[in-house]
Amino acid sequence: MASDETQPESLQSVFDAAEEKRRSLSSTYEATSPNYRADLDAALGLYARVERLIGAADLFSPNEGLEDLPTSALPYLLVRYHVAELVQKMPNLSPQQRVAVLGRARAEYEGFLALLEGYGLLPPPYDRLLERYRDDPERFAAGAGAGADPAARRNAKIADYKAEKQLKLKLDALRSNPRYLEHGDEEIVRELHLTSVTFAAHSTFQALDSLNRELPLLAQAPSPLAPAPTEDPSTAGDTRLDQPLRRLQSVFGQQGGPLLSQGGRPLQPFTLVGSRADLARGVFRPGHNLPTMSIDEYLEEERRQGNILQGGVEPKTVVDEDDMEAMDRETYKARQWDDFKDDNPRGSGNTMNMG
Repeated sequence: MASDETQPESLQSVFDAAEEKRRSLSSTYEATSPNYRADLDAALGLYARVERLIGAADLFSPNEGLEDLPTSALPYLLVRYHVAELVQKMPNLSPQQRVAVLGRARAEYEGFLALLEGYGLLPPPYDRLLERYRDDPERFAAGAGAGADPAARRNAKIADYKAEKQLKLKLDALRSNPRYLEHGDEEIVRELHLTSVTFAAHSTFQALDSLNRELPLLAQAPSPLAPAPTEDPSTAGDTRLDQPLRRLQSVFGQQGGPLLSQGGRPLQPFTLVGSRADLARGVFRPGHNLPTMSIDEYLEEERRQGNILQGGVEPKTVVDEDDMEAMDRETYKARQWDDFKDDNPRGSGNTMNMG
């Protein structure tokens, strides 16, 4: 008896594993989860194996019609649609990486629509939407065109919403049909799969619309900053370009160069900072300088240094009564002041109110 390792892969088993991984990503994971990207890649890997097995089995042929497809093969029509969905959900990408991802998603969506078209599985209005898309893929809009007036765009959105709601109601009704639940009726099962395909076609055109609205925004995004080189954390007196300037250089395409000329003249604005250890210690400090002394302490220090005048008048001089020369000077000064007051009575200098 052959071991499990030598048994050929079953298309059904690999497809079931891929579907299970995809559903778990949709229902329990967040894009910020550490495991999200790994599990997303795992789901894409499973679907890639499914596609290889489909190709090896020649499951779909351009020479066949829908009546030639067995009901068991219908779920595999959705493989490229699910791949496009997963690719479009890739997180944590730069604008340039995101553009490449959207290009891959577009290719998967287009492959899915081409497969449906080959089997006549694009009923109105989706057949007309495909024609519009092929006329101008990069400007395609699922509802009214970009040049349509606001009322036309609003009506188109309402029509899209109603179509999506009707498809969901039909899917729910088929899944709850007793003939499907209790007997797995072939007719109901086939109709359920075909309705799922139509719903995926509807969602594909909505996704292409969203993709076309995202790409112009990515085109306007600035180029990412180049990663800083690894440095010794103990290096002191670190000199580097100011970050806002580096971002402006990135936006306007300017290349960085030496900070100083050979003669020591600055060639670019730069900021001198302390060691990385000093920067690390200052991470949780406030963005303003905290006071180092109280107001009273500051005034006392200013007073001690003689920077504050007391009372606004000259201090009164105390004269030694035994010093006759000092007494004569004070007497003479007092007489001069009395003579000045006699010659200049109070208010004599105020002429503003005189008639």
